[in-house]
Amino acid sequence: MATIAGSVSAETLEPFANQPFTDFTREENIRAQEQALRQVESELGQLFPLIINGERRMTADTFTSNNPAHPDQVVAVFAKAGVAEVNEAVEAAWKRFQTWQYTPAEERAGYLLKAARLMRERRFYFNALMIYEVGKSWPEADGDTAEAIDFMEFYAREALRLASKQPLTHIPEEESDLVYIPLGVGAVIPPWNFPCAIMVGLTTSALVTGNTVILKPASTAALIAARFVDLLEEAGVPKGVVSFLPGPGGTIGDALVQHPLTRFVSFTGSREVGLRINELAAHPADGQIWIKRAVLEMGGKDGIVVDETADLDAAASAIVASAFGFQGQKCSACSRSILVDSIYDDVVAKVVEKTKQLTVGDTTAQSNTIGPVVDKGAFQKIQQYIEIGKSEGNVLVGGEPAPQEGYFIQPTVIGDIAPDARLAQEEVFGPVLAIVKARDFDDALAIANNTQYGLTGSLFSTDRDRISRALREFHVGNLYINRKSTGALVGVHPFGGFNMSGTDSKAGGRDYLLLFTQAKAISEKMR
Repeated sequence: MATIAGSVSAETLEPFANQPFTDFTREENIRAQEQALRQVESELGQLFPLIINGERRMTADTFTSNNPAHPDQVVAVFAKAGVAEVNEAVEAAWKRFQTWQYTPAEERAGYLLKAARLMRERRFYFNALMIYEVGKSWPEADGDTAEAIDFMEFYAREALRLASKQPLTHIPEEESDLVYIPLGVGAVIPPWNFPCAIMVGLTTSALVTGNTVILKPASTAALIAARFVDLLEEAGVPKGVVSFLPGPGGTIGDALVQHPLTRFVSFTGSREVGLRINELAAHPADGQIWIKRAVLEMGGKDGIVVDETADLDAAASAIVASAFGFQGQKCSACSRSILVDSIYDDVVAKVVEKTKQLTVGDTTAQSNTIGPVVDKGAFQKIQQYIEIGKSEGNVLVGGEPAPQEGYFIQPTVIGDIAPDARLAQEEVFGPVLAIVKARDFDDALAIANNTQYGLTGSLFSTDRDRISRALREFHVGNLYINRKSTGALVGVHPFGGFNMSGTDSKAGGRDYLLLFTQAKAISEKMR
């Protein structure tokens, strides 16, 4: 395979392997993370412009991103885009697409691999950005950065695979081929809860397949996105391929989705916003000549089922890790623990004891495992759900705000929740665990499936017949046996859910890049 300067070939690449997590028991890693935190602290409050077609510009209006551990501390200030900037950005991206789409896959993959190398070198810095901007603990931030690196490495290799000769049935009289071509201009709307990994994955999957991107970051995590766009520029991604457009989702998000030149929308976030995007994308605008593609991941109400044959200590540890990692602000978080009657009291006691051992506080300190929730709105919503839980069940631990400045909420476990209670049905997106008692395994499996969502789920059991039943009947996009419901690895656990959890896009899997391409079959009659 011929290559050009800066490009790569499939033959020269090692097979994909996941980025190892940082060992924070090692003194050199602790020092490196502390140094990165000091660096980010020294940069707080900087002003970031829009980037449209490679040009940085300010607007009359701005907004701030604040540290949820210290809400008065401004992390960064951003120019606020409006509808006029959306129109300009999409039109510029469409113009840029006319040439970018023909850039060889080897060159596009090369940009991702260089960006992955740069992020690997600055891993502690990107960790520190997340610790300050969204309150991630050290291990949670490090896992987020590792996943972002994995996405770039994996998608670079996948782009090369899709660009290679595709297997077709041969007939003597024709020469046939199948090529995957890019779609066009994509609106990328990532969430704040995986502000590096998902933002990077959505952006790079689109650009490596030859599309141009309008990146509208989550307002509460815009600094991480801004620094990544800087990194892409340093990696050599040509101007205009990715535009950076921070601003309110209700204004510019709708405008991006509805613009006639927008070809697809990649979104991760709430069910309500995802359904709105799906509805808007379904109505063709004047001048639109295609059906827009919507790639949607919209949350979950994930359950961990434990039966009487399970390792109860392992189950309790997985429940606590899944429920309270990053303050429960994961679409894959264990929001419900479904326990069969005979082991209910034992598992509840273990979960309560392990929850009490969690430390709540500012996550710039390595010792704190539970940080703040992302902002005031989330804080108030979660408190409302805790009050609902008090009326629907029994608070076993937590239930109150933590007694310090910032949006801190104590990890809360509420027992004796009915399967149809609001706390068992609605996505809380916070450190609140509902525990539901099931009569037996059949009842537990029915309860697990009794929501509008279908993202992740876990079963703890040593009964092979029950495990086999779960493989068939537990209706989620990512099912785990005897492990936690969070922590999907790129390439290992392609991620996406059923029902109201989204379009089952399977991020980090071999099917994913197909969502940003269209297949063109070419046949030539031979003489």
